[in-house]
Amino acid sequence: MYKSLLKPIFFKFQPEKAHHLALTLFSIALKIPGYGYFHDKKYLKKYPNLERKVFGLTFKNPVGLAAGFDKNAAYIPLMARLGFGHIEVGTVTPLAQPGNDKPRLFRLPKDEALINRMGFNNDGVDVMLKNLQKQSVIAARKKYQVIIGGNIGKNKVTANEDAWKDYVICFEKLFDWVDYFVINVSSPNTPGLRELQEKEPLTHIINKLQEINRTKSAPKPLLLKIAPDLTTSQLLDIVSIAKETGLSGIIATNTTIDRSMLTTEAEKVTAIGAGGLSGKPVAKISNEVLWYLRRELGNDMPIIGVGGIMNHMDVHEKFNRGANLVQIYSGMVYEGQAIVKNIVSKL
Repeated sequence: MYKSLLKPIFFKFQPEKAHHLALTLFSIALKIPGYGYFHDKKYLKKYPNLERKVFGLTFKNPVGLAAGFDKNAAYIPLMARLGFGHIEVGTVTPLAQPGNDKPRLFRLPKDEALINRMGFNNDGVDVMLKNLQKQSVIAARKKYQVIIGGNIGKNKVTANEDAWKDYVICFEKLFDWVDYFVINVSSPNTPGLRELQEKEPLTHIINKLQEINRTKSAPKPLLLKIAPDLTTSQLLDIVSIAKETGLSGIIATNTTIDRSMLTTEAEKVTAIGAGGLSGKPVAKISNEVLWYLRRELGNDMPIIGVGGIMNHMDVHEKFNRGANLVQIYSGMVYEGQAIVKNIVSKL
């Protein structure tokens, strides 16, 4: 029904409007007597053989929702009902910020891809904290057995030398309310952010967070999300940093600034301008980074594979390249709300 009916309607709207429209319609539908029961029966089948224990957490299945979809942890009760094993909220920053000017999200249907330059638009960490503390969210996490990750970043106005302070603020405020953390220094849409992937500043940020983490009675898994555009030398630095700082895992990868794999007309791509490319075309470069990291890291450090997942075969490819878990985002835009159900039922 999604591809034949809903998708053509949603694609008539600007992507950001379609995003909010889809969530609104889903929320309304769940209020119809009986709909929730039949929906859950269809989308929430249990597959005990898919359960995974990764960095000390038990995931009911290996398919998660990538950061960026639920920036403020406002939709956990809705998204949990689609069958995700984990939901990563954010990227959140200490202070609210509007992000970049609209339009800032674009579809490339010919490539089943998206380009975004959102710019860490979010309502700030205090709003996310209040959302995570809502009884509806607490109940949904328990009922649907969904793991919640907190993806943290820095405000645009914060100088890179002070970036660690922003990550610390988000880490401390959210510590008791998320199951794991992700350091995001790899978005291409905040000026200068990717410079924090360099060895010295990145090591400093991670060490600051780990100092706090070690004071806790139950430290939280700390992961790093990296770009797919890193050089071999930079990837080797990431491997070294991951081992030296005691990271719990790596998320590979964020969006790419590369456009070489696109079949969409060059004029259209040029007109869209800057931004991170996600979706089907990213699979190749993302999988190459994933495989490289697995070879260099060995089998002990978990990796979450992200980029270009449209079906269960794409998930198998991530697993074959060394991923322990996977995340999707753009695939939902092109495949619809049943993508998780379809993937886990075939895994």
